Amino acid sequence: MRGMRRVSGVGAVVVAAVLLVSGCGGSSGGSEGSGPGGETSSPAAVPESSGPGVEESEESFPATPEGDVDRLASEKGWVVDDLYPAASDFVADICASLPESAADSSSRPQWLAESGVLEGDGKAVLLAGIPKLCPKWEATLKEAVSGDYERWVSSGEYEVKAGPADAGADVLVMPAGTYRTVGALADCYWERTSEDGQIIDNQFATQARRITVTVQTGELFKSEQCGTWKPVK
Repeated sequence: MRGMRRVSGVGAVVVAAVLLVSGCGGSSGGSEGSGPGGETSSPAAVPESSGPGVEESEESFPATPEGDVDRLASEKGWVVDDLYPAASDFVADICASLPESAADSSSRPQWLAESGVLEGDGKAVLLAGIPKLCPKWEATLKEAVSGDYERWVSSGEYEVKAGPADAGADVLVMPAGTYRTVGALADCYWERTSEDGQIIDNQFATQARRITVTVQTGELFKSEQCGTWKPVK
């Protein structure tokens, strides 16, 4: 019995060694290894994203109007000023600015058209974003994009044209028509001149409250300290 127990002990050592070798071989040869207590363990799974040739997941956007604008801007490759972290931030800023921006010196579509915000990808971003973030300004934006909008005139010298003025012109341009300025007009001077420089009409007002002027195509109109001239509807 003592000899049997000795042989049995040696056999256990051999079996353990074989199992140990077998476990090591499994890690290099693709066989399953043995865990503690004789339980079989499977090799750890490798995440698919860590393997070669696996593309990164696409950028995700929240299911909000802002997220829709940013998703579209990403798909189209639209770029806005570096001042804004995202396209939706640019649109939100314009939405917040429209009620007050240049309200005393230009009409709202005029401000949009002449402030530079429609340059580059700005027009595309606003056409996509304003209907989502501030739809009440959609008509104003369409006027600005079309170029057919109400133009207000302040101090300066303007060429009078028959139709809508080009916002990108090198000189100040105003459409022909009747304009009016209202307020406490002290030291206001205006004049209409012909193309050859002859004064057609002018006025120096020191205490006027309201002045109305009609300008014709081909004339030059000059205004100094007269506030803002708005078309008479």
